[in-house]
Parts: sequence; C-alpha cells; structure tokens
Amino acid sequence: MPDLATLLPLVLLLMAIGAFAGVLAGLLGVGGGIVLVPAFYYTFAGLGYESGELMQVCLATSLATIIVTSARSVMSHHRKGAVRWDILKTWAPGIVVGAVIGVLVASSLRSATLQAIFGTLAFSIGLYMLFGNAAWRLDNDMPRGPLRAVLSPLVGFLSVLMGIGGGSFGVPIMTLHGVPIHRAVATAAGFGFIIALPSVIGFFFVDVANAPPGSLGAVNFPAFLVVIAMTLITAPLGARLAHALDPKPLKRVFGVFLTLVALNMLRKALGPF
Repeated sequence: MPDLATLLPLVLLLMAIGAFAGVLAGLLGVGGGIVLVPAFYYTFAGLGYESGELMQVCLATSLATIIVTSARSVMSHHRKGAVRWDILKTWAPGIVVGAVIGVLVASSLRSATLQAIFGTLAFSIGLYMLFGNAAWRLDNDMPRGPLRAVLSPLVGFLSVLMGIGGGSFGVPIMTLHGVPIHRAVATAAGFGFIIALPSVIGFFFVDVANAPPGSLGAVNFPAFLVVIAMTLITAPLGARLAHALDPKPLKRVFGVFLTLVALNMLRKALGPF
C-alpha cells in the first residue's frame, strides 16, 4: 500500500477533480465522467495498479459517481421547471438496453482498446464543443419511431464505453432537434442516471485483475467516496450557473482541454511511437 505522503496529494487531487466535475455536470451538460475517467486512470496508474483491465475500473467508478451527481442535478433543474420528462420517459428503455450492452462489451475489452475508444469519442466531442453552433438544426422535433429506437440505445452504449453520463451525446441530439439548450442540459442529467444505474450494477460482477484496494468488481469505492463528497456540493452550483451565465465561452475553453486529454489518451493507447 502507498504511504500517507503519496496518498494525501492524490486524495486532494481527486477532491479538486470531483469539485470541477460536479460543476461541469450542471453547467455545460457534458457530464463529469469525461473528466473523471482520465483522472482516475492517471491516479490509479500512478499508484501502480495499471493492468489490462484498469480502464474498466475507471469507467465503472466514474459511472458510480454519475448516479449521485445526475440525480442531484436533475432535482436542481426540476425545481426550475427545465426537465423534459416526456423525453426521459420515451428514451429511457432504449438507453437502458444500450447501457447493458455497453457493460457486456466493455468487460470483454482490454484497457488499450477502451482508451482508444475514449480518446476517439472524446476528441469528437471536443471538436463539437469548439466548432458546434447552437443554431444548427436537423429538425424541430425529437426523433421518434425507428430513429429513436436506434439513437437511444446508441447513447447508452457509447456513454458506458466512455464512462460518462448522457450529456455529451444527449445535449447535441436534443439541441439539433429544437430543444433549448437549458432544457437539453437539464434533461441530459436524467439520461446520466438512466445510463449509470444499470451499468454500475453490471460492473459489480466484472472480475478485474490487480484492482485498486476497496474495489467491488470494477467499482472502486474509496475513489467514489472522495469524488462524490465534492460533486454533491458542486453539482447544484453548476445547475444554478447554467441558468445565470452564458456557457458558450467556457465550452470553447473546455473543448480545447478535452481535445488535448483525448489526444493524450490515444497516445497512451497506441503506445510509444
């Protein structure tokens, strides 16, 4: 076990990351997981727990935090009347199916493959945040019928493979179909809960070699507790800021940060050049 001099800076770092992730979950609609997954990876690897299944621990632990932060965020948004419950109800079944499939696929992949998937998708999300336009529209109504039957499981599936809530995919889908940005962010917080709950239950039954201490299956409870202590405080703050500030400039800055994180994750996945 690492000594206190090693653990204390890491705990403080996780507290800071958790606070930042909680604000992002409410403010930008990207979900804290997009920060937590790489943060967990570098933290656990730094402690000497790098293995072929480490990314599964990072995904599962990130999703465990999303259960709490998304529920808290949804309640904050609901008090402001911003949640589109009709969208949540109709998209939930497909999202759950996609999330379950995502756990089955993620549990069979090696860390390098999951890193490559995370890096590729995170890079795409970063580019959208940098160059996307809130005025872009594909339609004025949310997808229904066969299109919803395809998109809803896809949101759940891809989100689990990245260890994130539904905001990174759900917000663009909703805004491109005429849902105002504040309502899209609020509703996407609900996507996160729908994705995270069944997937975390599934990850409890995944066997991980060289898992960090305190892990049940692929979920590491010490990291979960440290991060959630901060996100419980900051997620409602992010939701309030989303209704008070223009998040557009912040999205551009975060888009740059995210593309750099994604490129580094791809570098790690591909190994030394």
